Amino acid sequence: MSQILVIDDEVGIRELLSEILTDEGHDVATCENAAAARAWRDAHRPDLVLLDIWMPDTDGVTLLKEWAAAGKLNMPVVMMSGHATIETAVEATKIGAVGFLEKPISMQKLLAAVKQGLEHHPKAGAVLTLAAFPRSALLKDLRRRLEQVAAKSRSVLLRAPQASIVELAARTLQIPAKPWIDLGQDSSPISVDLLAQASGGVLYCGELAKLTRLQQKNLAFALDRLDRHNLRLVTATTHAASALVAQGWDAAVIDRLFEISIGLPSFAELKDEIPDLATHLLAQLAETGEVPVRHLSVAAQNALRQYPWQEGYPQLRSVLKSLALAALETEIGVEDVEHLLAPGLEAAPEIPPGLLPEMLELPLREAREMFEKLYFEHHLRVDGGSMTRLAEKTGLERTHLYRKLKDLGLRNATAKEDE
Repeated sequence: MSQILVIDDEVGIRELLSEILTDEGHDVATCENAAAARAWRDAHRPDLVLLDIWMPDTDGVTLLKEWAAAGKLNMPVVMMSGHATIETAVEATKIGAVGFLEKPISMQKLLAAVKQGLEHHPKAGAVLTLAAFPRSALLKDLRRRLEQVAAKSRSVLLRAPQASIVELAARTLQIPAKPWIDLGQDSSPISVDLLAQASGGVLYCGELAKLTRLQQKNLAFALDRLDRHNLRLVTATTHAASALVAQGWDAAVIDRLFEISIGLPSFAELKDEIPDLATHLLAQLAETGEVPVRHLSVAAQNALRQYPWQEGYPQLRSVLKSLALAALETEIGVEDVEHLLAPGLEAAPEIPPGLLPEMLELPLREAREMFEKLYFEHHLRVDGGSMTRLAEKTGLERTHLYRKLKDLGLRNATAKEDE
């Protein structure tokens, strides 16, 4: 028995479709508008959706785009309308709809569309893109720049700080249901046949400096054939072009890759977007079946917002997956976050803006002590209280380090032995 969601603002159509499909042995749920559909979809995983285009609050095509952007379009969707144009139907198909029913809908066409839709298996891994964050001016602006550049160039380089949103930005340029090939994950020579099969898709490299010589040759091979096979190449690096050439890259290839580039914001710049990023990532993990359905409390979201994400997007995704798998309740609380990210540590308060002038007025010994305390508190917080990592970063011998922390009143409150 398949679960089918019918979304239509006309009660008569909802009831008719529900009755027919129930008689056919399906489990049917109905929603009268996009708002109700969003809520139902977040709580369930339907096998098929019948979606009306014209609705009073949000039209069906816009709702389809929302689901695609948020990584929730991993079920077949059949559009319905009595007034849609061919252009609208084509647009919905490009977004990811698998069929279109014109009203009035005959029983024969309905059952045929439902049968075809249920036989359709969307490609696993519906993905999250920048389109899922329309309220963020920073991410909205980045998305517009990416799409603008992509309209004129098949290759784009993402100039990324150490902690950034490389994959999220790159996924924004992937057409729904089209191939995604990570050049950094394949150690075999790339072939013309593979490029042909990937037509319309994206070739991706999250860090140029990590590619082996063979993978560099694969990238160069593909770079020459992007137009021929209708492919897009999205690469990223934290390094300068000269540094990559010094590592062994072909200078001509690097020049071509660096010809068109876009700078990405760091995670520090995205501090206020972290709760939204985390919420969408958590939903995506649930959609792909990697974790059970979970949601973050407001306090947990704020704790994630305050954390210094030194490894950026991949680190946030990994933390959320761990939190969701370990959570004993549906809601992930602030205690869960604090226990995972910094066991036994309290979030350090932000440094007051006037602290530096205040330190400059102190005697040297007191100013040095104040700085050292701030310094050690920062690294203890970042590294979860690990004495091993703290010793490595500070360059202090362990006995000296213990004594220093004790003198500063930090040893018992913050540091912990490594297991």
